[in-house]
Amino acid sequence: MRDEGLAGAAPGRRRDLIVAGTAVGLGLFARRAGAADQPAKGKGKGEEKEEDIGPGEDLMREHGVLRRVLLVYGELGRRLEAGPLGDAPVAALVKSAKLVRRFVEDYHERQEEEMVFPRFERAGKLVGLVTVLRAQHQAGRKVTERIQALASVKGLADAEHRRQLQTSLQTFTRMYEPHAAREDTVLFPALHDLVSKSEYDALGEDFERREHKVFGQDGFEHAAVEVDDIEKTLGIEDLASFTP
Repeated sequence: MRDEGLAGAAPGRRRDLIVAGTAVGLGLFARRAGAADQPAKGKGKGEEKEEDIGPGEDLMREHGVLRRVLLVYGELGRRLEAGPLGDAPVAALVKSAKLVRRFVEDYHERQEEEMVFPRFERAGKLVGLVTVLRAQHQAGRKVTERIQALASVKGLADAEHRRQLQTSLQTFTRMYEPHAAREDTVLFPALHDLVSKSEYDALGEDFERREHKVFGQDGFEHAAVEVDDIEKTLGIEDLASFTP
């Protein structure tokens, strides 16, 4: 029987078969590569981005907003030493205290108290730390109330009011710097080991749903923009200015 395979083909015929086979192979590779580049069905780019942020990471970036408010408090405390604050710094103080109450205390801390702390308490892990963190949340809300009560141009014309406000700003900052640092370096990393991956992922989805319920959408992004505007009001938005 005559062999019609590649080895037995005439030189011209053999060349045509090689070219055709190469073209088919490249076509299959291109289709497979294109399919691999497409996002999973039903998942857009935004959804993929959200999946990358777990509950611990979400809480940590919210701490970033808190730390920027502490920077504002520190700047206002230094200005109080020089005398009464002007209209713009007082407005910045009022906005900062409102941001702390709305975003940090009523939202961020409520999530910790209702969705994170109980998991450690039920597991009997880091209970002492959680107890202190809960108590500091309550203490911080009382300090915020004092700051809001003292934050007025008329009130700050009085030297005693300025002293009380300065003390309240320092008290709040002194507590929350180690508070946030301990959560970021001890509590939130331990959450990974405390719950399964599926529960960890589900907790992140719960955080997202609550954020949309409370703020409509993009609560963190709006808070970051707000604190950025406050920094600009005080002229402390340039990160390079803090370089020694």
